[in-house]
Amino acid sequence: MFSIRFALAAALCALAVGCGSNYSSPSTPSPTPAPAPSPTPAPTPGSSSSTISIPTGAEVLGNRAFMPDDLEIAAGTTVTWTNTDSVAHTSTSNASGWDSGIIAPGRQFSFTYQTPGTFPYHCAIHPGMVGTVVVR
Repeated sequence: MFSIRFALAAALCALAVGCGSNYSSPSTPSPTPAPAPSPTPAPTPGSSSSTISIPTGAEVLGNRAFMPDDLEIAAGTTVTWTNTDSVAHTSTSNASGWDSGIIAPGRQFSFTYQTPGTFPYHCAIHPGMVGTVVVR
């Protein structure tokens, strides 16, 4: 009796192995790329623009972290911060003017100044990075 059960079990195992399966384990899904940020709109006709660069190593440059660190512009000017560093930064108003959020390496942020005033700002990630925009 034992040999019949053993033979039956062996036959079932052989049958199961021999039949195979079309099942394959699910593949790991590829990560979905993050959507590209919207391009910065071009200044409207009659307005002007200015650029501030965030250089390599900016987090240790203090008041030289934004180039230029003091920018004087006319009202209606759009200022674009360009991050040329290898780490993320922000352009964050010391008051409630603007906050770029994270500016990844190679990315930009633009803000149009409509009213005259002096607008100090900093990097929220690296608070020692400071600059000022003066609007006439």
